[in-house]
Amino acid sequence: MIDVLVVDDDPRVARINAAYTDRVPGFRTAGTAHTTGQALAWLDGHHADLVLLDHYLPDENGLGLVRRLRAGDSRTDVIMVTAARDVATVEAAMRYGALHYLVKPFSYSGLRAKLEGYAVLRRTLADGPEAGQERVDRIFGVLGSAAAGPMALPKGHSAQTVRLVRQALKEAGQLSATGVADRTGLSRQTAQRYLKLLERSGQVGLSLRYTGSGRPEHVYTWTGTGEDA
Repeated sequence: MIDVLVVDDDPRVARINAAYTDRVPGFRTAGTAHTTGQALAWLDGHHADLVLLDHYLPDENGLGLVRRLRAGDSRTDVIMVTAARDVATVEAAMRYGALHYLVKPFSYSGLRAKLEGYAVLRRTLADGPEAGQERVDRIFGVLGSAAAGPMALPKGHSAQTVRLVRQALKEAGQLSATGVADRTGLSRQTAQRYLKLLERSGQVGLSLRYTGSGRPEHVYTWTGTGEDA
């Protein structure tokens, strides 16, 4: 399991982020903190592989915490999870060693994509003590693929079908698998398979819509992120 410390000044947001983290296979929330001081005190007595870190903290901003971790030679990784959108903060986070940067508000699928990318990075790094150029390229490319860029498609998936499903969602904004099937001519099963792929990549959000029958329907919403595969 990958142990995560969730740091956010808002206890409600921290609980949501912790709940999101615990839903991702292979991850668990080891602790929460609401200030830089609390986070440092927690890390002094506990282990975390990863910190999900807000920038706007009451005692010292998130970048200050990243600097402290690096100055102390900590091997704990950091993904910024914050509403800070200014390029200066994003650039500083990158230079101080944050592995990724997720802008609030975000969906569960958006956070899951970042965490899954981080898990792949850890597996890639653990695959032997030496790396040739191909493995180096893989290591440096892993987290980029967890962003909203081109996806590495699983075997049996078509880039053309991804584009077809994505376009249908972009035009409609929100559709069920049946709606996507009607618009694209795909079978409902195929539409559902590709929608799940896009949801895992963070390019669409998933919610439930309750119909008159009482049975909830899965509805997918275009998030406005992602490029053609």
